[in-house]
Amino acid sequence: MIAPFRLQAGDRVPIQQSTTTCGSASLTVARMLVDPAFARWIRLGVDKDAKDDDVPDAHTVEQRFAAHEQVVARRTNALVGAGGRIQFPWPRALGTPPWGAIGELEYGAAVPWADYDIEWFRFVRSSTLEQSYASLQRRVRDGRPALLYIGNAWLPRHVVLVMPATRGQELDVYEPSIGRVVDLPKDGFVARRLRMAGWDVPWGAVWDDAPA
Repeated sequence: MIAPFRLQAGDRVPIQQSTTTCGSASLTVARMLVDPAFARWIRLGVDKDAKDDDVPDAHTVEQRFAAHEQVVARRTNALVGAGGRIQFPWPRALGTPPWGAIGELEYGAAVPWADYDIEWFRFVRSSTLEQSYASLQRRVRDGRPALLYIGNAWLPRHVVLVMPATRGQELDVYEPSIGRVVDLPKDGFVARRLRMAGWDVPWGAVWDDAPA
C-alpha cells in the first residue's frame, strides 16, 4: 500500500512554471494529495502507470511537474475539459478559469465522490468574509483541497491551493509562485491583506460543496 502524500507549512513543492500556470500548478499538487501513486511518479519517477497517458515522462521532479502542469492547463482552458466535459474555452494567457478547475478536481485529479462548486466573496462585508473563511475550514480536509482565487480590487489574478492546517486552527496553502506551503491567516483573509505573489484580496474559492 502506498502511503498518502501530505504537506505542511514550510514544505517545498515545485514552483509554477510560467506566469499564467498558478492554477495548473495548484491543481497538480491537488492531484498529488489525493492520488499517492501519482505523487510518487512526480517525486520519484516511479509508478509511471499513475500518470496521465498524454503526459511525457522526464528525469527530474521539476520536469515531471512541469509536464503535467502543461497538460492540466490545456484541459482546464479547452472546449473539452477533464472527463470529456464540454466547457467554455478560455485563453491560457488569462490563467485557469474556475469552471475548468472544477472539472479538473472532479475528473482530472479524481477527488473521490466530490462535488465542487465556485463561491464568490469579493464584494461581501468583512463579517461575511469571516464566515467565508469558516466555510473554507469546514470544507477543506484530507482528500478535499480547494482552490482560492486572489487578486487586487478589480480582478482575480492568482490561484493557490488550500489545505487543512497542520499547525494551529487556521489553514495552509500551497503558494505556487514560491513553491512553498505557507499559512493562510484568518486576519489577513478578512482584512484583504493576504500578501501572496503581490496580491491581497480574496475573490472566491472552488471548494467541495459538501462540508464535513
